[in-house]
Amino acid sequence: MEKIKVGKIVNAVGLKGEVKVYNYSDSSEIYEITPEMYVGKDLLQVENVRLQKNMVILKLEGINDRNAAEAAKGREIFITEDDLPELEEGEFYIRDLIGMTVTEEGVVLGKVTDVIQNTAQDVFEIERENGKQLLLPRVDEFVLDIDLDTREIKVKLPEGLLEL
Repeated sequence: MEKIKVGKIVNAVGLKGEVKVYNYSDSSEIYEITPEMYVGKDLLQVENVRLQKNMVILKLEGINDRNAAEAAKGREIFITEDDLPELEEGEFYIRDLIGMTVTEEGVVLGKVTDVIQNTAQDVFEIERENGKQLLLPRVDEFVLDIDLDTREIKVKLPEGLLEL
């Protein structure tokens, strides 16, 4: 069973053991639909979830006062693969895209090493076989097909991109 990191406890909230979580996923929904999560190596029940601005506030089993919440600071939060929600057509988990081969007209360009999400659209970070890095926005003009079965992403690069 693979564990997937979804957040990190960054602070205590109030006196009753709530913790503030920096959310690594693109949605806070995962916290609302998952009944138990690993905090470090400990599997804890989720007793309550609420949102405060862009932060997730959790009340977890066994963390019942501010001292316990302070002690949990810095611990990472994980879910299991079974807890991942089903995706709609054309949606992918970043972890599934990492390591995929990127090709243009059958020519291997490299492998996906990361997907940057803090931009207007996702950007594939591709490590070329020559050791150079290529950044490619995930837009329909450039990314033609993503095939999880063959682990291949077919692309059409903008003219001149490889010369940069």
